[in-house]
Amino acid sequence: QVQFVESGGGLVQPGGSLRLSCTNSGSLKVANVAWHRQAPGKQRELVATIIRTTGVTSYTDSVKGRFTVSTDNAKNTVYLQMNDLRPDDTAVSYCTSGLIWGPGPLVTVSS
Repeated sequence: QVQFVESGGGLVQPGGSLRLSCTNSGSLKVANVAWHRQAPGKQRELVATIIRTTGVTSYTDSVKGRFTVSTDNAKNTVYLQMNDLRPDDTAVSYCTSGLIWGPGPLVTVSS
């Protein structure tokens, strides 16, 4: 079974930083992990991906240079470091792998 437990969401001021953590608490390993987000009134967006075994990452243009995805395979955990946050980064952020989605902590960027 694959089951994600996420943490790190919250309220931050513009320009601030947050780090999201996504831990696979299940027994079935996953090869690839993606971060999606959905802003209020908008469609879900693919933010970043990482291949667990190689560390190869990809990012959508709007977060390049600001967000970093990484993995700690020993802990079965993937991180999304978010720097220089903007109000339009406000969204529910999901850790995903295939059809498995995490619970989606809320990131709110506001003064």
